[in-house]
Amino acid sequence: MRRFSAEYLEHTRRGMWEDGRDALADLELSSRERVLDVGCGTGELTRVLAAETDADVLGVDADRELLSVAREESDGRTGYLAGDATRLPVDDDAVDLAACQALLINLPDPTAAVRELARVSGDLVAAVEPDNADVRVASTVDAEERLEREAREAYVDGVDTDVALGDRVREAFDAAGLVDVRTRRYVHEKRTEPPYAEAALRSAARKASGAGLADHRDELVAATSERAYDDLRGRWREMGREVVDAIGAAEYERVEYVPFDVTVGRVS
Repeated sequence: MRRFSAEYLEHTRRGMWEDGRDALADLELSSRERVLDVGCGTGELTRVLAAETDADVLGVDADRELLSVAREESDGRTGYLAGDATRLPVDDDAVDLAACQALLINLPDPTAAVRELARVSGDLVAAVEPDNADVRVASTVDAEERLEREAREAYVDGVDTDVALGDRVREAFDAAGLVDVRTRRYVHEKRTEPPYAEAALRSAARKASGAGLADHRDELVAATSERAYDDLRGRWREMGREVVDAIGAAEYERVEYVPFDVTVGRVS
């Protein structure tokens, strides 16, 4: 399984729930008593589930460093446990909802994880998974749209898991023997506009230094070549400097459209 930093998870997972919780409607949270968040990372979804229900909520992740961050941010209503998504340290039928966010796209065998979620749940299994191949960017810096698309296409080709599962998550649910499987698509909009938040300033600085692109260097090189990556990084840094200048003039705006699918199924 791929590993991520706490900063990366905060950027990609937390913002999804700041605009609303409509995407969680099919999880029937009001009726839940025991909930498990698998691959919880720093606990973004875990805390949302706790806020939306009176249930006991437990997060599980294989990365102990991420779990330490999750525990620091816990308000006491959530618990955390170290464990592998395909070998959960949880008894059969221990919860009535087993959920995950951006977990299956990072696993070589998503169906194995779904089977494990179905084993520990006595009722519902849910997966919130982005479709990284279908992300779109609109920016006042023209080069940003073009370079984001170029980098994304190479990343999808170079990564060793299916990061564009989208609504095909239901295939893993079907293979795991879940019934009444259904999927709904949502699009999360990440907006950057004046006045700029501190996170936007950090993001612009990382573009200008090339650090953001370097996070995915291995995948980009795998899909292209060292020379092509170096060329892309040079153009990326130049674009980043344009972004920094536009922010300084309060003229920069950007919208990232991130589609994600919420798939639910019942244990038969």
